[in-house]
Amino acid sequence: MKLTYAEAGVDIDKKSEAIDHLVKVLGFTRQGVGKRVEMPGGYAGFIEFGSYALGMCTDGVGTKILVANAMRKWDTIGIDCVAMNANDLICVGAEPLAFVDYIAADKPDNEWAKQIGIGLQKGAELANVSLIGGEYAILPQMVTGFDLAGTCMGWIKKNKLITGKKIAAGDVIIGVRSSGIHSNGLSLARKVLERNEINYDEKLGRLDRTIGLELLEPTKMYVREILGMVRHCEVHGMAHITGGGLRNLIRLHTGREYRIEKPLEPQPIFKVLQEMGGISDEEMYQTFNMGMGMAVVLPEKQVKKALTILNKTLEAREVGHVHEGHGVCNSEAGVEYHKY
Repeated sequence: MKLTYAEAGVDIDKKSEAIDHLVKVLGFTRQGVGKRVEMPGGYAGFIEFGSYALGMCTDGVGTKILVANAMRKWDTIGIDCVAMNANDLICVGAEPLAFVDYIAADKPDNEWAKQIGIGLQKGAELANVSLIGGEYAILPQMVTGFDLAGTCMGWIKKNKLITGKKIAAGDVIIGVRSSGIHSNGLSLARKVLERNEINYDEKLGRLDRTIGLELLEPTKMYVREILGMVRHCEVHGMAHITGGGLRNLIRLHTGREYRIEKPLEPQPIFKVLQEMGGISDEEMYQTFNMGMGMAVVLPEKQVKKALTILNKTLEAREVGHVHEGHGVCNSEAGVEYHKY
């Protein structure tokens, strides 16, 4: 049987419907300092603060925690927690400033608490954010094990916000390579292993290490490189390729079609999971990042300069173009999506 994300317990379409119902009853904004800045489709929320906009976003590590529990290795998921938030903030050009974490557990545990702290510390160093506090809640009967999430705050001059409104037909899409599976799609990945009765400590043929360590590879932190590029290049839009895969690009400007013509080669972990689970290309590209953790949209004349900056420490190259229309497609894989 072919596996899908929905069969693994995560239905992206139903999740979007639930979010719509939530968002429809929200929208209050204070007057004066702190008034909300409208950011259609953005990855973070912003408020006015004089000539600046202060931004906040929140996210967690998801079921990657279950892999960490199985491996009894929790020293990298803190990096994931910081990265999932900081990488969202930089999509509009904002610089992350501070981070707070939230741990909900059924009971205290000194070992995983210490290891999580090691990862949070490393993540903060990579993102150059101050760790200013957090919450460690003990919630028996509500939580089994623990969950880890965080909130990141950043800033940017209001007139420098990258909103996606400038994205135009003819713009180039640059793909920035991921470090692997990052922190999305782990429910499907775990279901594949469960169905094939594979333990996390097994080493599969194409992989250089155990499947568990492969899945625990921390989310790539793009903060320093992306902000360096933004300071020197005209950028029209950026997408953090997380849950929803390529569908994240639709959030940038719904009146454009994003064509991925020369996609980055997915890491072996994705091919292993796809073959073992009999997962379709369409499902793979709307669940996983498939080797591309960030996408940058900018005018063709800016491509050379942007790539020079990014490729000093990352791996990035031109992967496609923007056209008139709507949606996103990967012509090489033969898949397309028309809604986020």
